[in-house]
Amino acid sequence: MRFLHTSDWHLGRSLHRVPMLSAQATFLDRLISTVHEREVDAVLVAGDIYDRAVPPLAAVELFDDALHRLAAASVPTVMISGNHDSARRLGVGAGLIDRAGIHLRTDPAGCATPVLLEDTAGQIACYGLPYLEPALVKDEFQTAAARHEAVLAAAMDRVRVDLAGRPDGTRSIVLAHAFVAGGQPSDSERDITVGGVAAVPAGVFHGVDYVALGHLHGCQTITDRVRYSGSPLPYSFSEVHHRKTMWLIDLGAQGEIHAERIDTPVPRPLARLRGTLDELLTDESLDRHAEAFVEATLTDASRPADPMARLTRRFPHTLSLVFEPERGPDGPTARSYAERLKGRGDQQIAEDFVAHVRAGQGPDEQERAVLSGAFDDIRAAVAAHDSGGVRTVPRQSTPGRKTVASPGEATG
Repeated sequence: MRFLHTSDWHLGRSLHRVPMLSAQATFLDRLISTVHEREVDAVLVAGDIYDRAVPPLAAVELFDDALHRLAAASVPTVMISGNHDSARRLGVGAGLIDRAGIHLRTDPAGCATPVLLEDTAGQIACYGLPYLEPALVKDEFQTAAARHEAVLAAAMDRVRVDLAGRPDGTRSIVLAHAFVAGGQPSDSERDITVGGVAAVPAGVFHGVDYVALGHLHGCQTITDRVRYSGSPLPYSFSEVHHRKTMWLIDLGAQGEIHAERIDTPVPRPLARLRGTLDELLTDESLDRHAEAFVEATLTDASRPADPMARLTRRFPHTLSLVFEPERGPDGPTARSYAERLKGRGDQQIAEDFVAHVRAGQGPDEQERAVLSGAFDDIRAAVAAHDSGGVRTVPRQSTPGRKTVASPGEATG
């Protein structure tokens, strides 16, 4: 059976305030044409269909059009909600839509109820695991800890129990939205770190013929059977070297996998340029970037006059301007705020702030636990709100614990 694996559409998202809806519509045209031209038997969409919990109307209309076209093609489609989606909103009408062959899986409790597909070799059980926010689903899965690995492992235990009860030779596919160890992130994914841990080992998916992952925006192979499709479009300049694709997966009678990358249309290439303003304006080798979306990093020792206006005369689609003055060997090193924070999670940034206001003394273990709990509670509250539920965030006021001031409280 032939599957088309995609994810992270982020319908409604912009790139540095440039609307991407037209490019997203072009991508969906390519998806539908690929379904017909390559005789795809089923489509897998591994989460983050929308960019936010309450998407703009134009994004909803684009999604609705895609569903109608997939249904008209009579190609079964399995979709899960991601961490950007509101699972409850996305799942509205799922029972009715299911009759059209569009299978929305947004309820964690239904993760072990597969969509059953069939070819000449027998059945294929396709399990959809929506994004599992640990603090919200740990009771459902009865895990001792609210951690990604714990809840995903519990969900996969249910999948394996269901699969064991099916006829011998039943093949299996799992859709999941998670950060799996070995994957390479980019700047455009929302942080899902819980308790200082973001990644889960690929081993949690053992026993499955193919795992269609979403969340990371670069197309990549974790193992032969565990893959990210990546986003179909670039959503940050950190993706400048990405080749945007979908996976075309042929699943053989004995569970063998053949994978092929299908390129997706990208509206403009990305370019990251670095140098003094005069260098960027005069270097003839940069002519090839004239029509690209450009992020320019200026290294002038002092800020030049009207840099954006001058750059856009040569590079009309310049979207981002960064200043990183280069100093001599004896001069101070200047780094931008974004550069200082790059690659640092919320917990680490907060701990650095505590050390800053205490003249170098960072938080102790109790305070780290308070910070970790606060971030986990806030993330769970946001996820609950996005899903339409209500969750209050408790104050960290355990007797005997030290209180860490917030940035607003620390000033003065």
